[in-house]
Amino acid sequence: MATHTVFSTGFFRDRGLDYQTRTVLGRAVHGGSDAGEVLATIDRISDHDSWRSAWSETAERVGALGDDLRRQGELHGARSAYLRSANYWACVVESLSELDDEAALLEAFRAHRAAWDAFVDCADGAHVRVEVPYEGGALPGYLLRPDASGAPRPTLVVTNGSDGAISGLWSDAAAGAVRRGWNAFVYDGPGQQSMLFERKTTFRPDWEAVLTPVVDTLVARPDVDADRLTGYGISQGGYWLPRALAFEHRLVAAVADPGVVDVSTSWTDPLGRRMRALLDRGDRAAFDRDMKLATALPSLRRTLAFRSRPYGPTGDWFDLFDEIRAYRLTGELAARITTPLLVTDPEGEQFWPGQSRRLAELLGDRAHLVAFTAAEGADLHCQPLGRAVTDARMFAWLTAHVRR
Repeated sequence: MATHTVFSTGFFRDRGLDYQTRTVLGRAVHGGSDAGEVLATIDRISDHDSWRSAWSETAERVGALGDDLRRQGELHGARSAYLRSANYWACVVESLSELDDEAALLEAFRAHRAAWDAFVDCADGAHVRVEVPYEGGALPGYLLRPDASGAPRPTLVVTNGSDGAISGLWSDAAAGAVRRGWNAFVYDGPGQQSMLFERKTTFRPDWEAVLTPVVDTLVARPDVDADRLTGYGISQGGYWLPRALAFEHRLVAAVADPGVVDVSTSWTDPLGRRMRALLDRGDRAAFDRDMKLATALPSLRRTLAFRSRPYGPTGDWFDLFDEIRAYRLTGELAARITTPLLVTDPEGEQFWPGQSRRLAELLGDRAHLVAFTAAEGADLHCQPLGRAVTDARMFAWLTAHVRR
């Protein structure tokens, strides 16, 4: 009898491609992908080059379907196709981010954002663009509402991670909010997607400088109930959101998926003890010398170039790693958080293992730690194939706090 072990053995030997496949497949639960489209696409993939070409073909075909349905006036079907196309283009964008091809990256990103904007525009007025004033400019945001009535509603403020596409936030959290009669607000912060690719801004550790303008913008709107604001941070947003909550206290409850206390460990743990010691004692010359030798490997050089880009030019390897060490939630900051926080704790967390529990320990009775397991199909970073169970647990908890 045949066995079916793809869940445990992986869709690809390459761990990056396998995880990305799980992520896009998991979005099907809220219409962010179609299982058949995903499986048919990965059937044509053998490496990173074929990953980009296969997803480009699928994204173009599904986007063309959206255009055809829109011309026919079938906005529901068009909206579904545009959302899926946006997420398929996001697969291309993420892969191109690892290469030194700015023109191809911008072309794919703009195709992704055009599909997302078409999804928003096919919502019969329920979804609206909302810019957030930020440091003399504006952050692009979208208020995703259940309808166009303009009634004040509970609102979930969604903070993305380091490299995720805004369209992925629909399946991550926004769809669950909208289905429950809430608003969801999604946005690009500094260093994220459009702010990085189009405006060349970079990350910052003090996310309260981002979240507070977002909250200021939302509470001024008549379609947002200012007394029922909640928050959700995914991936590296599991650091940014708790950090911001040390200073921003207008959210009644929030979710960190997962909890992240020290962003830098996903960078420094793979270095090994000797390299970490060089960094700790400030031996710039030796650290940069050894990093130069290590990055002679093309795969490592590609990965580090992709991951370091949103942090901006930092001079050398030593400066980059030293900068990332500023992305840390200290006990002093954690003590300032008054917002109740649900913290997801997935089995097999591969980027920040143990940090969800550490965040819960720092917060004490202000935290609610929730385990997710492989047995229920909800393991690994952000439970990519367990989004339905994540949705149910986090909204049950959020709703209870909103009702209070």
